[in-house]
Order: sequence, then structure tokens, then C-alpha cells
Amino acid sequence: MARDLRALFGSNERLGAQEAFTNREAQWSAVAAALTAHLAHVTDPGFDAQDLEAPRHNVIVFHGVGGIGKTTLSRKVESAIADAGQRPAQWGAPTWPDSPRLLPVRIDLARSAGTDFEQLVLTLRLALARHVGRGLPAFDIALRRYWDATHPGEPLEEYLRRRGLVAMAGEALPGQIKNAVGEAAQQLALPGMAGSAAGQVAAALVTALRQRHEKARALAGCARLADLLEAEPDLETLSFYPHLLAWEIARLPVKKAAVPVVLLDGFEDTGDRTHRDLERLVQRVVWLMPSAFFVITGRSRLQWADPALQGQLDYTGPTAWPGLAPASSPLVPAARTSTAGQADPRQLLIGDFSPEDCEDYLAHRLTTPNGQPLIPTDIRAVIARRSHGLPLYLDLAALRYVEIRRTRTPIADDFEADFPALIARTLQDLTGDERHVLRAAALLDAFDIPLATAAAGMNHDAPALRLVERPLVHEDQAALWPYHLHALVRSTLRGADDRTDDRWSDQDWQRAADRANTALGNQWTASDTSNRTLLIGCLRQGLRLARDHHLNLGWLADAAWTYVSDSVWEPLAPPAPDVPAAQAAAGGPTGAAKLDTPADALVETLSALAARQREHRTHTADRLTRVIDSRLLPEDLTHMALYYRAKAHRDLGRSTASRQGMQQVAAGTTRLAPAARRGLAHLARLDGDFPTAHATALTLGWAGRQHRVLGDLAWVHAQMDQADAHYAAARADAEQHAVAGERATSQAQLAFARAFTDPAAAADELDLAAQLLAGLDLRATTLTTRIAALVRDAGTPGNELLERAAVLDAEVRASGVRAARTTLTLALCFHHAALNNNNALDTAIRDLDQLTRGHDYAYYTDIAHFMAGRDLHFPSPARWLDGPEAVRSRWRTLVTSRQELLHGAR
Repeated sequence: MARDLRALFGSNERLGAQEAFTNREAQWSAVAAALTAHLAHVTDPGFDAQDLEAPRHNVIVFHGVGGIGKTTLSRKVESAIADAGQRPAQWGAPTWPDSPRLLPVRIDLARSAGTDFEQLVLTLRLALARHVGRGLPAFDIALRRYWDATHPGEPLEEYLRRRGLVAMAGEALPGQIKNAVGEAAQQLALPGMAGSAAGQVAAALVTALRQRHEKARALAGCARLADLLEAEPDLETLSFYPHLLAWEIARLPVKKAAVPVVLLDGFEDTGDRTHRDLERLVQRVVWLMPSAFFVITGRSRLQWADPALQGQLDYTGPTAWPGLAPASSPLVPAARTSTAGQADPRQLLIGDFSPEDCEDYLAHRLTTPNGQPLIPTDIRAVIARRSHGLPLYLDLAALRYVEIRRTRTPIADDFEADFPALIARTLQDLTGDERHVLRAAALLDAFDIPLATAAAGMNHDAPALRLVERPLVHEDQAALWPYHLHALVRSTLRGADDRTDDRWSDQDWQRAADRANTALGNQWTASDTSNRTLLIGCLRQGLRLARDHHLNLGWLADAAWTYVSDSVWEPLAPPAPDVPAAQAAAGGPTGAAKLDTPADALVETLSALAARQREHRTHTADRLTRVIDSRLLPEDLTHMALYYRAKAHRDLGRSTASRQGMQQVAAGTTRLAPAARRGLAHLARLDGDFPTAHATALTLGWAGRQHRVLGDLAWVHAQMDQADAHYAAARADAEQHAVAGERATSQAQLAFARAFTDPAAAADELDLAAQLLAGLDLRATTLTTRIAALVRDAGTPGNELLERAAVLDAEVRASGVRAARTTLTLALCFHHAALNNNNALDTAIRDLDQLTRGHDYAYYTDIAHFMAGRDLHFPSPARWLDGPEAVRSRWRTLVTSRQELLHGAR
């Protein structure tokens, strides 16, 4: 690495400092120079392909963060080697001899490619199949023996076809292997069937080699062939077969002489710094094929030159891999592609550092005279986090450290800031229009071309199209919006002190935010409004913009209603403006939200509604109370907060407060008035006033979820068939109106009712409920399905059901949903009644009485007595629709039917 003269002259102390730089031409030059040296080495008369001790110089590594262009570089290098016409003109023509011929073969090691080690070895052999045109007996016999042992009955041809390897001479390879085995059998004078069995051929060949028989003379030069053929043919042994391939390559005739250039892309997916099993096998291939040249691309530098890895990998240390160890220290990652000061650099960064490399780099970027890191650990951690892996940020932070250190001791807070210099360096090679689009895009978490253009206020896409080709824009075609800015570039543009000539004023940022928000709203309203993914994406970005820039609600109000209507509750809240991104991403505490604008209040409302699926209902009620008291929302959105606070109060057992809120919303004309009337029907049911609840339910219609309310009334009366019919109708209504949350809730209730009468059918209903809940965040509904599963299994002997119930009870208590807790206890009463376990039933009834006495669901204690056929000395004030005796009879019949079902099963 080059000396960093700025840091060197920034202090009177003799500090160690390093600097480097990168570009695409330099990377090609590095490949060309390394490959030229490699060709000279392997064509030297003294080169021995079987030498297992000589240091290896047959690898070069390009590393960088995802999306920086490593795969593109790998493909470009492959095509440039295969065809000089595909080489970019600016790369220049290398001075390589015509012989041996370079055979590029690129292998994608990314998990998504599904490449395993077997495929890697086969791909190496396939690369030679077309060029050589014949068998390579030492390797082919060993491979055939391995294949027969590990893939019995599976033809190699079929494997190659299934893996998509036929195009690489996959049709020729099986024939070449067969011929190699057949020729060996002939030379060994093996009879018919024995000559076609690779295992027998290998055994005979081993014997001939050990006895130095004339018949094995052709392969006698391969010193370790017999040992490999005797070894157990497993994956570990396969990893040594490349040694045989290297020997075969070395003895090819001059006209067929070849040097494989193996490009291993996505190397990070071979493992991590703890699990290196696949990396160990791949490293073994590189070591055992010294005549091949390997170009490795991955997210982190290769650590093979680190002696500390001895034991995890076979070949480690700077002596084994001279080019992989930086000149100053085996622990310092090569920061850029500038190579001054390093004799044989073989590790080059083509983008940002991985987190591990940030730490390594900062630890050695500035050092004391005795070689210790100058920057303390806590400050290195802050710098690394804020850098997002950008090397330039690390450089600037190191210079800031030296500057501050001249007058005082730096502290971590000194580095909780962005660098204005980053803005200048980011913008220096962009046109004026591109800079304008870049700043507008910095307001957005993600964007597409129309969105960036609209946010910039332009009427043509060309600047945005040019911008997304820049390396500071990352692309993910699977995302809703495919482009996003490098995180550090984005935060710097928005937060640092911009001193460029065309800097934006506060009014410029405000106007751009308004344009971006409007563009998001236009995208949502112009699309199919049933596109939930787009709705959530637009809401998340729009809420952030409206909150941070004090914008009017506009389209966000309608989008909020659409969000609520589906009852899915994806998280929406953007991080607080003053919370570091890393803390927000980690879910760190942000404190109570500040409510100054309608946007603040809407963000808090929707955040509270989504969070109630994960936090206690008390928090939900408190958060919504703050919103209501702020009086910042218009009437309809205020009623949204009122309604869901009333629901939270109901879940907490605060019936009076819940009823007041529901009555206030029901008396209005907002969109939640029908739902509030449903809420009043629920409250009447909870209070045992079934006639009022039933009369109200008949007026609700679809908007008030009439069928589900009627189903809720039916099951407490033990009219399970009616409940099933109502819940099925409710589900059908929800499907017709495309309301996913209501559909899942109705199905969960159907499974619960069915669980009392038909456990086998209930299992199917629960499976369907699980499918409908997939991707939804409905805590109470999920609890219902788990209670239904207990009811389905009620009467089963043993402790397993009670253990499940205990776990569920803890979760129910944490949720604060009173209905779930009382229903869970009632389900346990059904279980104990079915088992005639009177002592356990007495305990469950006492628990139920304590939960409901003087509160909602007091009639649940009545139902528990009905189940057991017990006298009820202190009935609740419930007003049953057809009288208590009819309800008693039906509940008792459900228990006796379950007992008969269980008795028949035994």
C-alpha cells in the first residue's frame, strides 16, 4: 500500500499510515499481470504440477460489498480471456503467448446458483473435455469410481443434464470417461463385465501400480494415484482428485497444452469466518492445481495468508500464499487497487468494505510507532458503523482523528457526523441534472426512474437513467422500487453541511419533499388499489416525508383508511428523525413520539395499531389517547383513533370506557360507524345481554361484519352448526370484498367452533386458517387458532395439552387480550370435563370465576358448569336467547359426545 502523506504530515509523531485507490482498468491490469507471470511460471521447465510444498501464486482476489460489480467484473474477465473481441478497448491487450491455450471457466458459488462441490469438480473436468477431446485416465477412473459409489444407479449424463452442464461438452464427457475406463481395462487385461466396473478396474490398477507392472506404465508417473484409488470414495477424497487433473494437464501434448482460468464468483457463500467446510475443499482445489489460475470474487478478502486459520484450512500463512498477505501485516486488508509498496498484490478491493474489514482496516490505518492501532476500539466501532463500508469515509474519519488529536483526545461523539467532503467527491463527476436528481432521490428510501424524475421536478428521464448507472446507486430488481442510494451517500446528502456551488436551500428541500410525496401518492392512486405491497411501500415513504417536512396529509389519509380496512397490520413507522439508523434498525428505544403536526399524529396512530399485535393493549390505549388529546387529526381520522382505543379498552376489560368510545364513533358518519355498532354488539355479548347483541347484529350487514357477530353469539349458546354456517358466510363475504384480515379471522373462528364438534374436520380448518394467516400480523386471531387446537385435542390423556396451554397462557397474558385468556380457561374446562377430572375442573372453574366475576364474560362460568352437568347456584345475569336449560343441554351434549368419540377411539 502507498503511504498516506496527509496523515503522515498531520502529526509530529511518527505514525504509521496507509492509503490506496481503485478503478476497473487497474483491476484488469492486475489480472493480466498476474496471469502473465503465471504463464511464465507453468511453462518453465522446472515447474512440477505434483509439487505440494511450493508457495502458490495462482490466485487473485477481488472483494467488495454486494452490488459493487464483482459479478460483472468476473463475467467481463471471463469473456475478455475467451475472446479478445469482447475485451474493452481501454483495458489494453495483454502479451500472452499463443500456447498454452487459456481455458476460462466461471463457477458461480452463490447460494442462489445451487452449486455444490461435486458440480465444481465436474465443471473443471468439463472445461477440458471439448479442448482435449479424449479421456484423462488418472482423473476419469477415480471420478468414475467415486460416481458409482456415491450415485448408484444415477447416470452421469442425467446429472449433467439436470444441472444444466450439457452445454459445456456435457455430452462428450461421459463417453470420454467410459473410454478411459475401457482402455485401462484392456491394458490390464480385465475380462468383459469386470472391465466395465470402475471399482474393479481401480483395484486392478492399484495392484499393477504397486507392483510396478508394465501394464500400468502409462499412469505410473502419477505418484499418488494408487493412494487416491485406495481411499474411501467420499467427498473428502473427491477434493483431492484435482491433483490428478493437474497431473493430466501437465502431460498434455504441446498442441493441446492448456491453462484453466477458473473464475470463482460469490465466494462469500462458501461459508463465514466460523464455518469454513466448503471453503476448505475449494482451497484444496486451488492448492492441488498449481497450473490453473484462479480469479476469486467475494464480499470479503481471502484470509488464507493468516496463520491463525491453521486447523480450519489446510494451507495457511504468508509463506503458502505470498500474494494474499499485505506487505505491512497479514491482518491488514488491501484498501484500494493501488499497489505501491507491495511486491505481489493479489487482493484488491472493488467496492466497500465488509464490516469485518472495516474493523481490520481502521485498526491498521493509523498505527503508533510500536505498531499498535492509534484509533481506540470504541471510536473504530462508531466510524465503521457510520461508514456503511465506504472506504472514502474511513479515510476521512482517519484524517479527522489526526486533526482532533492535535488539540485534544478524540472521543466517539466526534465521529457521529457526516463529512461535507463526501458530498463534493460524490457530485464531482455528475452533471448538473444528475446532481439535482441525486438530491431528490436522497429523500426516498427507494425509487424507480419515474419517481426520481418526478421528485426532481423534471420532465425527462435521461438524468435519472444516467444516475442509476452510477456505482453509488444500488439495484435490486426484486424490490418494489429497484433503486436505492448507498446509505452513507444518502445520509450525507441530507445531513452534512453542503458547500457546493449548486447546493439546495431549505426551501429547495421542502419543495422536493412535497414533489416526492405527491409522486408517491400518484403511483398509489394510479395503480390497482388492491396492491397491498405498493400501498405499504408508499405509506412508509410518504409518512416519513410528511412527518419530517411537515407536509399536508393529502393522499395519506385515504391510504391510511385502505391500510386499516384490510386488518393486516404491517409495521409502518419510520424511525424518529433524530435516531441513528443503526439504532432504529436494531429496534432501539425511541421514546414517546413528538406530536406537532397532523403527520406526526397519523404516524403515531398507524404505528400504535400495527404495534398492538406485538405489545400489551395498555400501551396501545395510552398511545392513541395521546393522539386524540393532541387534536391534530381531522374528524374521520380522529374517529379511527377513538374506535381502536375503544377496542383496546374492550380487550383490557374496560367495558365502560370501551362503550363510551364506540358510542361516540357509532353516532357519527365516518367510515368506522358500522364497525363501532358492531363493537357495541360485542360489548352487549360480553355483558351477557344476548337479545340486545342479536338485535344489533341483524342491522349490521357486511360493513359491520354481521355474520361473524352472529357466529360469536351462536357458539356461546353451543349452537355450533349455526356458528359454522355464520363464520363460513363471513369468510365468503371477506373473500368477495378481498379483505385478507377478516377472511383469516372468520376462518379462525370457524376452526374454533368446529373443534368442539368434529376434531378431525377442525384439523383441516386449522390448516386453512394457518394458510390464510401467512404473511399477516394478527396476534389475537393467531391466539384463537391455538386455543382451537387445544379444544380439538380436549380429552386427550397425559400432560402434553396442559403444557401447551401453560405456554399459551403466558403469551396471552403478555398480549393483554382478556378475551383470549378467558376463552383459554374455558377450553381447559372443556378438556377436564371430557376427562371427568373433577379436581382439575374445580380449579379451572375457580380460575374462570376469578377472571370474570364483576367483569365481562361472567357467563363463561355458567358454561363451565353446563359442560360438567353441575348445578349452578349463583348464575350470571346473562339473558340467554332460548333460556339457560336449552343452553345447558347443548353444552353437556358436546362434552358427552367428545367422551364417546374418545372412548370409541380407544
